[in-house]
Amino acid sequence: MSESNQTSEPPHGWLYHLFWISRPSLTARILTVNIVALALLAGSLFYLDSYRKQLLQERFKLARSEAQIAAEALVVSTPERQRALLGQLGKEQRLRLRLFDKSGNLVADSFEISEPSFTLIDPASEPWYQNAARLLDRGMDALVGARSIPDYSEPEPAADGSPPHAEQWPELRQARAEGRSQIMLRHAPDRTPVISAASPVGKDGAMLLTTRNAVDITEDVRAARQTLAIVIAIALAISVQLSLFLARTIVKPLRTLVRASVRVRLGRDREVEVPRLPDRKDEIGMLARAISDMTAALRHRIDAVETFAADVAHEIKNPLASLRSALESLEKVTDVELRRQLVAIAVHDVRRIDRLVTEIADASRIDAEMSRAVFESVDIAALAGNLIDARKNRPAPHNCTFTLDRRQASDARILGVPSRLERVIENLLDNAASFSPPGTPVEVVICETEDQVELSVCDGGPGIPEEEREAVFRRFHSVRPESESFGDHSGLGLAIARTIAEAHDGTLRAESRVDGQPGACLVLSLPKASGQLLAMMEKL
Repeated sequence: MSESNQTSEPPHGWLYHLFWISRPSLTARILTVNIVALALLAGSLFYLDSYRKQLLQERFKLARSEAQIAAEALVVSTPERQRALLGQLGKEQRLRLRLFDKSGNLVADSFEISEPSFTLIDPASEPWYQNAARLLDRGMDALVGARSIPDYSEPEPAADGSPPHAEQWPELRQARAEGRSQIMLRHAPDRTPVISAASPVGKDGAMLLTTRNAVDITEDVRAARQTLAIVIAIALAISVQLSLFLARTIVKPLRTLVRASVRVRLGRDREVEVPRLPDRKDEIGMLARAISDMTAALRHRIDAVETFAADVAHEIKNPLASLRSALESLEKVTDVELRRQLVAIAVHDVRRIDRLVTEIADASRIDAEMSRAVFESVDIAALAGNLIDARKNRPAPHNCTFTLDRRQASDARILGVPSRLERVIENLLDNAASFSPPGTPVEVVICETEDQVELSVCDGGPGIPEEEREAVFRRFHSVRPESESFGDHSGLGLAIARTIAEAHDGTLRAESRVDGQPGACLVLSLPKASGQLLAMMEKL
């Protein structure tokens, strides 16, 4: 299989591919995700430009209205009244009003009539943080692509020292040419807006110029930007701390599990303790306990394999030694009867080895086969009945008989593999028959509880001592009746039967007979199949 087939392709998307290629640590990913979310919030700083434009539009409308109202009031006023009106409006509205005659000469200036209502700030006189604020203003304008705004400066006086002419103001020229009010925006030296409005006064060609330094617009935008920046900074600090805390609670235990798993893989530490994290009830705690259980099961299986291999070597070594001794002696013996006995011993040992190899191979395959097996509905009572009926046609050890009682089980259906369950029942029947005295029946009883089906096979033999009831299920543990020839059993029958029972989520145990008679009962307990599950399987 090619590498491309073995490795699953990651989902499409440039962001995922970026993470897939760089593969940063989990801590970096957590921080990145949280900071990206805050970066999106920080992007709202750019929308403050829209807020500033909206404020400017409102001020443009106000400046046009003020200029038109003042022009209309000047039309109906005498020259003396005009000067007083200009001074009053300039002081009350914080404006600078200049009136030009039809020739473009300055007639009146509110800043000369009364005290100036505002003064443009010199940036050199301000503290450093104001320079930083202006630098930030320029940076934001550059980021949002704001249009360039000219700087405000007073036109140069004439050569004779007279005030600037109206033609030196672009808005006045345009208003005179078009006959309507014109608005112009400039930047003061401190980058605050200066809004000029030019409006015709009457029909004789006189012009009015109003100028306002809208400092409050810049202050409002900077205050909003500062508030938002503080909120983002606090949120960023909290997010980073929470991200680091989250990373520690996730990454630290994961790294501990990784180190333990690596030690298990390397096998250098026989008793690696995988932390179970009992205090954690989340998915990481579940993962830790699953890995710990998996490691324990793996260690148990390795121990079982090692023990099994040692037992196999020991069990095969004995008949091999006997076979070698018989064959070596066969060449030296001339007595016919003795040679016949040696050949019989060799044949017996060969059969014993063959039986052992067959049983060992079967025992080794059971776990793998059961992990891949497909369970089906099995009537355990019918299965046991068929096996007992089949034994009536062949001789049984000690001429024993078999009886089946299923009156205590109205529904004995379970989910399992019929061929393997057959093997279990066969082993139990063979074991009971070998221990039963001649003519003694072997009783098979099937009963059910709320969620279990139990099959009991009881013999009339000497029984099993309580301290030996677990030992009989160990591999190669064999305590046979004296009447049987040595080596006729491998000692794997009950071990295989219990393995199959456990693969069906059941149990196999040894008990005394409930009726008080001599003998032993081997009880196979299996989960009962629910009616709903059986109905679903029938549909499939």
